[in-house]
Amino acid sequence: MKHKMKSLLIVIAMLASSHALAGNTTNTTIPEGMGVLPTEVPVPANNPMSAAKVELGKKLYFEPALSKSGQFSCNSCHNLGTWGVDNQKFSIGHQWQRGGRNAPTVLNAAFWSKQFWDGRAPLLEDQAKGPPLNPVEMAAGSEAMVVSRLKEAGYTPFFSAVFGEKNALSYNNMAMAIAAFERTLLTPNAAFDKFVRGEGDISAAAKRGMKKAADIGCTSCHAGPLFTNNQFANFAYGTDEGLKSVTKKDADDHVFRVQSWRNVAMTAPYFHDGSAATLADAVRSMARVQLDTTLSNADVSDIVAFLETLTGDAPQVSFPILPRPTGHALDWRD
Repeated sequence: MKHKMKSLLIVIAMLASSHALAGNTTNTTIPEGMGVLPTEVPVPANNPMSAAKVELGKKLYFEPALSKSGQFSCNSCHNLGTWGVDNQKFSIGHQWQRGGRNAPTVLNAAFWSKQFWDGRAPLLEDQAKGPPLNPVEMAAGSEAMVVSRLKEAGYTPFFSAVFGEKNALSYNNMAMAIAAFERTLLTPNAAFDKFVRGEGDISAAAKRGMKKAADIGCTSCHAGPLFTNNQFANFAYGTDEGLKSVTKKDADDHVFRVQSWRNVAMTAPYFHDGSAATLADAVRSMARVQLDTTLSNADVSDIVAFLETLTGDAPQVSFPILPRPTGHALDWRD
């Protein structure tokens, strides 16, 4: 019930943003539905937020002990110093392997209704359980191995303090803590948000691009204040089967979760296969493939100018001091 109530509050906040625009005579050119990034995220009832849990999650987010080699952490691919991505076509993982999909940003991921390009994880908690066991990413081998590593590193009292149990250090609670931390990684106060609130202006090119994106149909998928409808869409591009790789259904071939435009100017390269090197390339390809529209160079430039206004304030995250045993090193031979 609490989860449903919080989700309802998010919807109300989004609608309020849209209704507020109607009475703002200085911003009457803003397309219907666009609005300010919400300030509160949905929180599952079984994983309430607390300062201690967020701090533990931050430690775990930067913790290389989650990987078999002791070299890779969540931050390796979703670098908070570079807008929650690594700016690689495919991220580097265990034994220098590269994955098969571009790593999406973790910033604002708390708002998404599904995680991963194929949406196979409903919540951040589910997503956090995947990479440590993925043989191409962290390759830890088993949940028990991860738990053993964390115990050796000295995490037991931190888990007990947060979760209030004697044997609180578990793989599930690890994911709970990381998810709690990730729910704090929001990017408010983009130039577009300030424009909507009447606190600033955006360029004439950005205003043209905003209108053009709406007129040609981009916002049918990249909708609302989040600039994603949080749904799936067919993207007949590249060789990746998308959602079909999860469901095995032919109808899901080349179906992917609609990515948000928030901070998109900072997260190149683009698409599930990282094949679009620049934002201009991505705009041209999306217009052609999804909307059967060939954009002029001027239109592309204007839309890019608009997308650049969606870059918000990056979260300021200090690097945590990680637990470690005294007098000996951790054993990475497993």
